[in-house]
Amino acid sequence: MTTGWVAALWIYPVKAGRGLALEEAELGPFGLALDRRWMIVRTDGHALTQREEPRLARLVPSLEPGRLRLALDGTELALPLEEEGEPVEVVIWGDRVRALAPDPAADRALSEALGCPVRIVRVPEVGLRPCDPTYAPAGSRTAFTDGFPMLVTSEASLSAVNAAIRAFGAAPVPMSRFRPNLVLEGVPAWAEDRAHLLSFDRGAALRLVKPCARCIVTTTDQASGERLGPEPIRSLQALGRNLIGEGPCFGWNAVPILPDGPIQLTVGRDFVLRP
Repeated sequence: MTTGWVAALWIYPVKAGRGLALEEAELGPFGLALDRRWMIVRTDGHALTQREEPRLARLVPSLEPGRLRLALDGTELALPLEEEGEPVEVVIWGDRVRALAPDPAADRALSEALGCPVRIVRVPEVGLRPCDPTYAPAGSRTAFTDGFPMLVTSEASLSAVNAAIRAFGAAPVPMSRFRPNLVLEGVPAWAEDRAHLLSFDRGAALRLVKPCARCIVTTTDQASGERLGPEPIRSLQALGRNLIGEGPCFGWNAVPILPDGPIQLTVGRDFVLRP
């Protein structure tokens, strides 16, 4: 059993867009409120991510009363927070998902900024996808994340990766490269590998269900949208972080356990990592 505190909270309102750091956020059964509830899709309905379009790292979100405001290379638009719009079907990682397209004008603005036809869609609560039952408890669901509602990382593990990066003579990478939701402080490096439960008070917890295999997005500067590889992939491989045979891993996917309903998470909140 290991104790620590929450160092940072992040949401990514638009999948593949830049993150938004918060001092507090509501944790519900599907992750942090407003995290990856929107997504940009091609005209065939398939998700567009930083894997194919690293410029999406420059899509900057901000929250206003009742609105999500987005800015991309001089283009600005605003979307309602409510679940409204034209019903559409979209595809993410092979899953067909019911979604809503809220604003044709926003579609046109983003298409012009990106230089290709796209739409922005909102996932309604009824359209949330089931998580992989191989790892997640029955009934676990998520929005437009890759597969699970939460991603947990730790500052100590990042320090271990950056030590390996420096040994290669390269510059260290910031935590933003790994796009976490919850960053832990006060625990040893890789403590998350040896735990199955991240507990808060009153029975609320996150079940750590699967190491997160990392891709080319981690080599992308999350401010400029530039590919800067080979780090951190090279150093994760050198550290032997291929934990599940899907590539080098950093951080853990997690699903919430909330017996009394949603809770407010805050930066600085204590937790216990349990085996």
